[in-house]
Order: sequence, then C-alpha cells, then structure tokens
Amino acid sequence: MNFPLDTRVLKFGLTASAIAYAVKLFLSGHTGSGVGMVILAILIGLTALRSIRMVLVAIRIQQQKMDKARTLLAGINPNHLWPKNRGQYWFLQGNLVLESSLSEAEKAFRKALEVGLKRDEEKAAVMLNLAAIQGTKGRKKEAKALLVRAKRLDKKGMLKADIRTIEQGINNPQTVMRRR
Repeated sequence: MNFPLDTRVLKFGLTASAIAYAVKLFLSGHTGSGVGMVILAILIGLTALRSIRMVLVAIRIQQQKMDKARTLLAGINPNHLWPKNRGQYWFLQGNLVLESSLSEAEKAFRKALEVGLKRDEEKAAVMLNLAAIQGTKGRKKEAKALLVRAKRLDKKGMLKADIRTIEQGINNPQTVMRRR
C-alpha cells in the first residue's frame, strides 16, 4: 500500500507530539506550559482538519475580492482535501466562475453535489445556483425541480428571499430583467 506523505499526516504527527510533550510538562509540574502546549496542539489539529486556504477563500468572496479568492483557490489541490472539504472547494469554484461561464459554474456545482457537502444550507445554496443557471438556459421544469429541493433543504429559512427572487425570475423573466 502506497501511503502518500501529505501535509495532513505531518500536522497529525505534530499534534500527537505536542500532546505527548504537554503530558510530559504536566507530569513534571509545569502546568502553565502544559496548558499552552495543549492549546497549540488543538490549533495544529484544527488546521489538519480544515484547510486554512479554503477559509481565506470564503472570506475573500464575502469581501468581494474575487481576484484574490481565485488566486488562493488556484493554489489548492482538491485531491489533498478531506472528502467533505472537496465539496466545499467545488462550491467555491462554482461561485467564482459563475460570472464568467455558466457552463463551468454548473459543472462545479454538480461536482460539489456529487462529492458531498457538510450542511443542508450549502446544498440548498448549490441547488439555488443551479436553478438560476437552468432558468437562464430556459429549462423551466428542471429549474423548478431544483427550487423545490432547495426549499426543502433550507430548513432555517436563510435563503427564502433568494429563492423567491429566482422563482419570480423563472415564472416571469421580464419582471426580473426590468428590476436590474
């Protein structure tokens, strides 16, 4: 079996050694240093579980700094991410290419659904984006089906206004065009 040397493996190794050193510090009576080492071990462990670059890309997208987000996302290899983080990668990729190419955005959103996302709200957002893409392509039936799935997944009601806007755009495209 070929075991790839990945940064995640190194981070877990560092986490284990930090915990071992923290135990040694506690046993030798250096409680303050032991607590500091436990905190450091937790931070290293969290970086092994979550990609820092993915977090930075999401922050850049929220700040509307799309060029910086694209360059950060280009530096991420999705094969080195955990499976659920791969879905998040493709979701972010779809959001970044949505303005330039609808077909590439659709591929990225479908890949995000295929790979899997952690939360239902993320799945609902992907469904909503796919419904908007299908609506612009004139595929009303598929767009409405995607909207129904998005409504079902949006249990907290975070996307209610967006769903209503896309629904109006699908049912009456002229009204939405005049609003812009």
